[in-house]
Amino acid sequence: MNTRMRRAAVAVAAGAMAVSLAACGSAKSSGSDDSSASSAKKGDDIKVGLLLPENKTARYEKFDRPQIEKKIKELTNNKAEIQYNNARQDANLQAQQVDTMITNKVDVLILDAVDAKAIQNSIQKAVDAGIKVVAYDRLAEGPISAYTSFDNVQVGKTQGEALLKALGGKATKSSKIVMINGSVTDPNAKQFKEGAHSVLDGKVTIAKEYDTKEWSPDNANSEMETAISAVGAKNIAGVYSANDGMAGGAITALKAAGITVPVTGQDAELAAVQRIVTGEQYMSVFKSYPQEAQIAAEMAVALAKGESLDSIAKDKVSSDSAKDVPSVLVPVVSLTTDNINDTVIKDGFYTVADICTGKYKTACDKIGLK
Repeated sequence: MNTRMRRAAVAVAAGAMAVSLAACGSAKSSGSDDSSASSAKKGDDIKVGLLLPENKTARYEKFDRPQIEKKIKELTNNKAEIQYNNARQDANLQAQQVDTMITNKVDVLILDAVDAKAIQNSIQKAVDAGIKVVAYDRLAEGPISAYTSFDNVQVGKTQGEALLKALGGKATKSSKIVMINGSVTDPNAKQFKEGAHSVLDGKVTIAKEYDTKEWSPDNANSEMETAISAVGAKNIAGVYSANDGMAGGAITALKAAGITVPVTGQDAELAAVQRIVTGEQYMSVFKSYPQEAQIAAEMAVALAKGESLDSIAKDKVSSDSAKDVPSVLVPVVSLTTDNINDTVIKDGFYTVADICTGKYKTACDKIGLK
């Protein structure tokens, strides 16, 4: 089944905006008919399980976890018990962690799946045990009660549009681009890829394309080396990288071959922002993780207390196994040298001192980042 997304918001300042999604064909009910309110309401003394997928990407431990935990405590007068685990990119380990959460009798589970399809049985087990599940950042299969993420197709479009802008007059049908996409086990990666292709196809030639296992920077580095050998160093006009970690791996290979071309990214990692400052990476996608995290916390607390999600999630999303799941999608922004101050610095991700250390100071001065 294909999920179709319709974006309804464009400004980050507008808050927790939503995008309507629909699915075609038949699907089992997500259980959302009763997810907005349960028969027995609870107070602030709740148990919340939080399972994040990996720790190679800086965002999960630096932004997502602390923001989710902070908001849950705020919403429950510091009475909620939060149980946390990171799967370290191991789908089997994450399944075991779900089992542990079931054994520990959490009231609700916030889950960012390592493998969105493989986790389906674990989600079913949790739901059978009376635990509501909030799919976080990735649309996990199974009877989830709520979902929050970013407009992932728009992320890919934003990256593709930025790459074309960086190429300028070099963006022709004969221009050769290398695409380094995310893992096939991540449904977001498929949507990033879809969005990027919708912008790039017909405008440039995709000379080489890879689906990178586990979003690994090392794998991206190897793929870039292979692409350089196959396409030719002088023939590569630009690189689409689905995230910042892989962009770093690709850029290492490009530098070793003496190639300087625009490279995209996503997640606004500190190292990526510094590469943007120096011109090694053209852009990243800035996503308000605090906003996404706070929405997930609000959903989880409401579900654990047996309260309605109507005031939080105005729209619906469908997957292959669930339909009409209450959802909130947060908009994104293209991050370049032009808006570092208005994005990562303004939102408190980093300070100028964090970015403009040592060897980056001169480059920061050149772009007026002080």
